Amino acid sequence: MRVLLLTYGSRGDVEPMAALAARLRTLGVDVRVCAPPDEEFARLLAGVGVSVVPFGPEVRALVTGPTTRHRSPRIAAELVAAHFTTVAGAAEGCDALVASGLLPAGARSVAELLGIRYRYVCHQVFALPSPHYPPPERPGAPFPPDADRRAQWETDALRVNALYGAALAEHRAAAGLPPVDNVRDHVFGDRPWLAADPTPAPWRELPYADVVQTGPWILPDRRPLPAALEAFLDAGEPPVYVGFGSMPMRNAPDAARDAVLAVRARGRRVVVHRGWASLSPGDTGDDCFVLDEVNQQALFRRVAAVVHHGGAGTTTAAARAGAPQVVVPQFVDQPYWAARVAALGIGAAHDGPVPTAVSLSAALATALAPDTRTRAVSLAGSIRTDGTAVAARLLDALD
Repeated sequence: MRVLLLTYGSRGDVEPMAALAARLRTLGVDVRVCAPPDEEFARLLAGVGVSVVPFGPEVRALVTGPTTRHRSPRIAAELVAAHFTTVAGAAEGCDALVASGLLPAGARSVAELLGIRYRYVCHQVFALPSPHYPPPERPGAPFPPDADRRAQWETDALRVNALYGAALAEHRAAAGLPPVDNVRDHVFGDRPWLAADPTPAPWRELPYADVVQTGPWILPDRRPLPAALEAFLDAGEPPVYVGFGSMPMRNAPDAARDAVLAVRARGRRVVVHRGWASLSPGDTGDDCFVLDEVNQQALFRRVAAVVHHGGAGTTTAAARAGAPQVVVPQFVDQPYWAARVAALGIGAAHDGPVPTAVSLSAALATALAPDTRTRAVSLAGSIRTDGTAVAARLLDALD
């Protein structure tokens, strides 16, 4: 069996596909991956031994460069074109295509052209239309009545059509395929997968959608922690980890400095992950360790709390490690993860995307409380680790 895995987005989109690729390879499946050309993604995928076909522009350059909203139509058209060229070429000879990340508008069309099996997967509940959740553009807003949420999802379908419809129609027509009325629902298909844990991200069943919740796709990380970090960890009490992943943090240029002040106000040491925002706390001192790429699975087991942006992967990693969390949500699904962390009693949801020393200190008071750690440790054992195994079985059963 030969499978093409397709994704476009940040590490939170690429690493789950690497996890599924690693699982499939242990089962003797020939795996190819189409992913953004960023160097860090190439290293990640090379580590699991899969053939990689890069497509689209580098994601980090898009995220950290000038705001992309005015460029969205052009980028959307470029990605659709790449689906029908680069991705279609990579899918030649494959038996199935699994797509995720930034809406893969042309992926199902490629599978249709080649006559191969297809599934769409997402890693958070907001990607899938449901009257129980607002669309991705509105996750932080108060929940309106069900009827209003249905109207929001109908509006979301129109938004997706406006962004991708013309490009998809052009390429489908050129390939001899019929037009698509609803691009979003066409991409999702009739049985999408939800690769998220049902405890922090419960899916409420719907009569009109057969969503399969596999559990998160976790790539085991066996890298040792750097010797200097090990020495820092051994030199005192567990520190607080601060990192915002792929978020540029444009509205919070002093986030690192304020975070260090907040952690110190709680009498703790701090580990700062630079991330795509290139966080720099300035004058660090002996109680602060600054790092780049690191094995979060190992590090989170040794920290007092994790302050982060609320990406699906980081939230799950901290939950698995039993580490209390402070979530500083920026957009899309992150306010939801923040609310779930607070509701489960395993941390605090920061009020808004711009942290200050005062606001972070207050949130850390909740996260560092003994009862919060007790709940976090208790919940850790319930997080599913079989997501890729479930997905592999589902893939094998596709007809």
